[in-house]
Amino acid sequence: MKVHEYQAKQLLAAHGVPVPRGRVAATAEEAREVAQELGGRVVVKAQIHAGGRGKGGGVKLANSADEAYQVAKQIIGMTLVTHQTGPEGRLVRRVLVEEQMEVERELYLAVLIDTSAGRPLIMASAAGGMEIEEVAARDPSAIARVLVDPATGYQPYMGRHLAFALGLSGDHHRAATSLVAALYRAFAASDASLAEINPLVVTRDGRVLALDAKLNIDDNALFRRKEIAEMRDVNEEDPLEVRAQSLGINNYIKLSGNIGCVVNGAGLAMATMDAIKLAGGDPANFLDIGTVNNVDRVVNALRIINEDASVKAILVNIFGGMARVDVIADGVVQAIREGSVRVPIVTRLAGTNLAEGERILAEAAVGDRLVRAADLGEAARKSVEAAAGKAVVR
Repeated sequence: MKVHEYQAKQLLAAHGVPVPRGRVAATAEEAREVAQELGGRVVVKAQIHAGGRGKGGGVKLANSADEAYQVAKQIIGMTLVTHQTGPEGRLVRRVLVEEQMEVERELYLAVLIDTSAGRPLIMASAAGGMEIEEVAARDPSAIARVLVDPATGYQPYMGRHLAFALGLSGDHHRAATSLVAALYRAFAASDASLAEINPLVVTRDGRVLALDAKLNIDDNALFRRKEIAEMRDVNEEDPLEVRAQSLGINNYIKLSGNIGCVVNGAGLAMATMDAIKLAGGDPANFLDIGTVNNVDRVVNALRIINEDASVKAILVNIFGGMARVDVIADGVVQAIREGSVRVPIVTRLAGTNLAEGERILAEAAVGDRLVRAADLGEAARKSVEAAAGKAVVR
């Protein structure tokens, strides 16, 4: 789960990470009030779950409370388009109003999970304010890395090492060392998968603080982080993904293609999408239905996919595991009969109660909506043909 910048800063500050003074505002009037409290010279920042806000016109300076009002009035309610939002952009509903900083240096600092090492990784770079992927591609040596052993936890020498790697000395070194430790505490205490400060700045008056902040929380830990779960902003999420979760379909991710996928198992779901691409198609979603032996769940999954107007065909690929083929078949037939599906469905089923599932599909009086396939390659090919509007051998 992602949170807004202002929420990330609240969580980081609670663990000792220095951040600029500021407050979120939902109206231009509130923005003026905050600016007055901060002395007038502020920065007004659009709050959406995407980067590149400054380039899109979502971050502006103001040198008085009245100017902050005017700037906030422009930003709040705008549809902000950045390289991360896509061409549809995001509606800005609130802004963060913060004191302006006189910046001397911009640095980068983050804690994330290194999945290959199975450990938290702390990264730092002197190239703050840039996309870290660009830095890594251009000069990997520009990024300092420290792995944290979960058994022993964070150690003070790690912060000192990274502060030296950033070229900091004296008071700046001591401040950065403390900040690294505080960021790791916030990362661990929030069950985060990413805690990123870009840029981490050294100001002209000698402070080291988080000018921006990004925090992603592990969804699997939200049950024990109720206060963080309450920060969720569904307005920043894909409506279909939100609706899927409300129906108990937790592993649905919308993509840009036109072939919907219903698959049991994440690995098989990835293989199914690869097979569709290999056959010349483009998947419209990732959907791991898991071990589901409930007809309603199958129908709901098909309903969600059907609500995506870009979907022209659906591939149902069930193989092995504890998911019962007859239940899947029942769900497919019910969804077609009740009108929950407007496009052809290609089924490739193999596993428990296969014979019964095959009988249900064979005897279903559902017209030409149902296409059978014996293996994944055939299923992918037929789904691509169906999506293209071609006649498919059934």
